[in-house]
Amino acid sequence: MTTASKIEVGRRNPAVPATLENFRALFNELDKGNLNKLSRVYSENIRFQDPLGTVHGLDELTRYFAGAYANVIACRFEFGDAVVQGGVAALPWVMHLRHKRIRKGREVQVQGMSHIEIRDGMVCYHRDYFDAGEMLYENLPVVGGLIRWIKDQAG
Repeated sequence: MTTASKIEVGRRNPAVPATLENFRALFNELDKGNLNKLSRVYSENIRFQDPLGTVHGLDELTRYFAGAYANVIACRFEFGDAVVQGGVAALPWVMHLRHKRIRKGREVQVQGMSHIEIRDGMVCYHRDYFDAGEMLYENLPVVGGLIRWIKDQAG
């Protein structure tokens, strides 16, 4: 059985498949030393948002990722099938993150989804949805145990 790399509905945008492949490749090679690669995927006027912040423009995005990747030991993504309509895509993923300040550098897995808008072969809008608690708070030494206990009591 084979799986598609994306599911398309509505009118097809021929630039989307290549841009999505570039996006996937970028996030599996990105680190603090090669943030110049962001310009291969993102437009100059990119609007980016995730649970931890919002930025506008490629320069702000580069600074944001410089801070985000400053203490990253390793980060890779497993991408699911994209759902595409025109120039808009929803792309599920699992991030495998090793960070100096999270779980003493041990791997943390976080599930998420990227909402991406593509125009002229470049990503002009990118919003990530993920549980910041799953990534950060649950993995802090003292606070993490308390949050996990609260979640267990609620569930």
